[in-house]
Amino acid sequence: MKRCEQRLEELIKDVVIPDIEDHIDDIFEIITNDKNASDEHKEELANMHEMRKEFAAILEDIGKKQLDKEDCAELYEEIKEMISENEEDNEED
Repeated sequence: MKRCEQRLEELIKDVVIPDIEDHIDDIFEIITNDKNASDEHKEELANMHEMRKEFAAILEDIGKKQLDKEDCAELYEEIKEMISENEEDNEED
């Protein structure tokens, strides 16, 4: 496996997917505690499920070796930036 693909795969498997699943769990907990799902929570939950599917598709492309070097590098940088922005947002809270 190429270096970029390996780093991208590890980033998605070790960081992104667990973070998405944690966020989904948090949304379910809020819904359970409120005994009602607001439209905002439903939409956020749907977005998280869609995001998880998209990252699973990227992992599938990596496994099938269908991701070229340029796309891999671009995705890796975008994900790293997204993680960095999320960490900054969490520090502000």
